[in-house]
Order: sequence, then structure tokens, then C-alpha cells
Amino acid sequence: MPLRVAAVDVGTNAIRFLAVELDGEVPARTLSDKRFPVRIGHGVYSTGHISPDAASAAVESLTTVAASLKELGVEKYRAVATSAVRESSDRRRFLRSVRERTGLVVEVISGAEEMRLVHKAVRRRLLLGPDRWILVELGGGSLEVALVDADKVHWCETRAMGAVRLRELFAPGGTEPRGFSRIVAEYVGSLRLPPHAREAKTRGFIATGGNIEALARLAAPAHDAGAPARIPLPALRKITEELAKLPVAERTRFYDLKPDRADVIVPAALMYVYLAELLHAEELIVPGGGIREGIIEDLGEKLTARREPGVDDVIEDAAALGRKFSFEEGHSVHVARLAVQLFDQLSSLHGLGRRERRILAAAAVLHDIGDFVSLKSHHKHSAYLIARSELPGFTSTEMFLVANVARYHRKGGPSLAHPQFVLLSPADRDRVRRLAALIRIADALDREHRGRIRRISLLLRDSGFVITTGEKDDLLLERWALEKKSDVFRKVFGVDMTLAASSEAADG
Repeated sequence: MPLRVAAVDVGTNAIRFLAVELDGEVPARTLSDKRFPVRIGHGVYSTGHISPDAASAAVESLTTVAASLKELGVEKYRAVATSAVRESSDRRRFLRSVRERTGLVVEVISGAEEMRLVHKAVRRRLLLGPDRWILVELGGGSLEVALVDADKVHWCETRAMGAVRLRELFAPGGTEPRGFSRIVAEYVGSLRLPPHAREAKTRGFIATGGNIEALARLAAPAHDAGAPARIPLPALRKITEELAKLPVAERTRFYDLKPDRADVIVPAALMYVYLAELLHAEELIVPGGGIREGIIEDLGEKLTARREPGVDDVIEDAAALGRKFSFEEGHSVHVARLAVQLFDQLSSLHGLGRRERRILAAAAVLHDIGDFVSLKSHHKHSAYLIARSELPGFTSTEMFLVANVARYHRKGGPSLAHPQFVLLSPADRDRVRRLAALIRIADALDREHRGRIRRISLLLRDSGFVITTGEKDDLLLERWALEKKSDVFRKVFGVDMTLAASSEAADG
């Protein structure tokens, strides 16, 4: 302390920059807070790529950000890109251009990671406590809906239904057609949330994003500055109707809205009204803050060693994802615990680090979710579902690694004949081979799905490693399963792995 950190959010509708000094005080001292009106999502959802003009404007703005980082003496930053860049076919070229011309490394994050960061910002501004809340983040390109409490995000759903996306879908020429709000409202009305979202017992509805903050200023102007705003649903309906009656230019003039806010605020307002009605919420709580503030919180926690997400967080988040596929939670979580024990005790053999430990834990929890599709070849179905899912704190590349590790929990081991494995870099193929060797053994140790083996210890013998347990039974099924599934371990590490009861190990 003090530490200077910064967050950059390359969003669909704007680029936002926040730099602060962390000195132990709450809130942190703001050094710079800027918004660049670059709609990088313009055209992305219809053409699939970032327009040259938007890319050029983004690079120009990010050049200013890079200069500010240097001028302010920022020691650590994180720059992220969301829906528009995530969905563009030319994102790699764009990110490479940004890095070459500005020096900034921009990371494309998933909707689940967006919500994790937003949750961090919200819990700093709102006393959530042990109660559960519905948290909604509506951006330009996507909608995230989550169930949260003070500690964590219990589940999160991402939908491709953002304010800019809706604007460009139904007003592609920039001019709102006759009946625009009705068309948008009918489209938004097609949105469905899972039963556990609609029926959850929650304390309230929390809304975040630039549009809802602007709506709070218009619909709840009397709230105390710095305190969360509360918008009664009738007041939100009223301001939505008033805004929908006016052309964009008049919204800008009458309500003091920025032009790039005035044209998307109606689709956003209609979305919030619909969600509030769907969730039977009487009011919306608007705490302020979003991805940037969440990044600052995240950096502060990591740099001051207050807390770093560990394998327990990964197991909980992966289990929340697994429930969507009606997976066998007891067995899956148990295999993950065994896999982590193996990983930790074999660290000198595999030489992998904390990142791979998290990947193994996630893969172990999710290894059987393919049963949701079919019991036959369920390992392949698991890989497919995982690769197309999201977990907080995991990049899309890491999710692909998780998918590959889970795929090899049974049947044949990693092979260059498998299309998804070939797509990995040589270094990642090696990671998958090593982690696959461990997940297969962990799964074999719970062959009956009864969780009999809780703790394991490894002994090194001349013949290889011997797993010892506290069990006094002969563990015939587990021995048989281990013999079948230790082939990859033997091939990767060049040693055998066998199982012995505690008394046998002592005799040995």
C-alpha cells in the first residue's frame, strides 16, 4: 500500500476506464474515470465482424487509456472485452491490433465472468447478507441474470439480448420504425428464465448497467447521492412509456441523455420492466457500479492477498453448472475432491500449477454431465456441453481444456486422431494428458458412486505408486476399475498406480 490499479471495460456501447489508488481506505481514491463513446458493437450482431470505423475509434481511445496508465503510474491493470468482441469473427485481429498499437492486452471474458465481477462490485455497495437476490446485468449485447448472496454467485444465465443488439435488430437504419417499442416488447416477451430463477425465494431485484443508472436518475431522482437507488415498478413503467413516445433527438434534449444512451434506453427499459414483472418484483434496486468496479475489487483482493479464488470456489461454481444438466452431484464432487488430493500429492511428478489444479477440479465435477444427452458415449457429450458453457474465472480457452480433460475420464486416452484434442497447442495437449491421467484414477476410486474412499495417501514403491485408504474392505470393484483406467497414467508418467487397504500397505 498504496497500490495504483486500473480497469478497462471494452463494452458493446462504450469503452470505460477507471484508475484508483488502494490505500486501505474505503472507498478507494479515484485517479481517473473516463467513458469513451465508442460503439464497437455497431454492426457486429448483423455482420459478424467489427467495422473498420469502430475498430479505429476503439484503438484511438485505448491509446489514450494506455497513456493514462503510464502517466498515473498504474502498477497493475486488467482490460476486458465483452459481448461484441466475444461474438465477432475477427476478434483476434482486433485484439492483436490493439496490442501492437497501444501495448494493452485485452482479455475476452464470458458472461459468467462478467457476472462474477459485477457481483464483486455490487456487494461492496449493498449489504447482501445471507439472503439471496436476483442480480441482472444488462449490457449492449447480452443479458446476465444470476442468483447471488454476499458470498457468491449461485447460478448465472446469459442471454444474447442486449440493448444495442435489440436496437440494431429492430431499427437497423438508425430510425425507429412505427411501433418500435411494441415490437421490442413482444420480442423481449419471448425471454424465458428457468424455474429456479422464477420461483426462488429472494430478497429483491438488483439491476446494474449504464441504462438502468440513467433510468434511476429519471425515475427516482430523490434518492441520496452515493446510496443505492430504488425504482418502484410503476415509476419505471411510466418513464419507459414517456421515453418511448419521443424521437431519439428529443429524448436527448428533454432528459439530458447522451446520444448513445438515448437511442438504446427504450429497449433496455422494456427489458427491465419485463424482467421485474416476470420475477414479481415491486421495485428495482440500483446500487451503481459494474464490471470496472468489480475488476478493481478483484485486483485489490489478489494484490493484497485478502483472498484468491481457490479450488473450493471452482467446485461450487462447476456444481451449479452441473445442476442444469441434472448431474449426479454427490459422485461428481467426490471425484473432484479425490482428483485434487492426487494432484497435490503428485505435484513433483506432474509439475503443474494452480491453473491446472482448477482445470482438473472443474473437469472432475463436470465429467458426467453428458449423461443428460445420452448414457452412450457420454464422455463425448460432456466435452461438447462443457466447451459451450461458461464458468466464472475461466477463459474460453480454459473451458476448452476442461472439456478435453473431462472427455478422457473414460474409454481411450488422448489421441491425435481426436479432432478436439488436435486443436490444442502442444503445451496444452501435454497438460490434458497429465490431467486426464489423474481424473481417470479419481473416477475409478469411486466406481460404485458411494463415496467410500474419502482420504488417500500415496506411497512410492519399486513397482510404482500405491494408493492407501482408511478402508479395511478389500475394495475389489475399485481395484478392478483402477486397473482398467490407470493405463493413461502409466503411459504418461511411466509408472504404475495400484490400490491397497491400509493394512496391506503397512505389510508392504
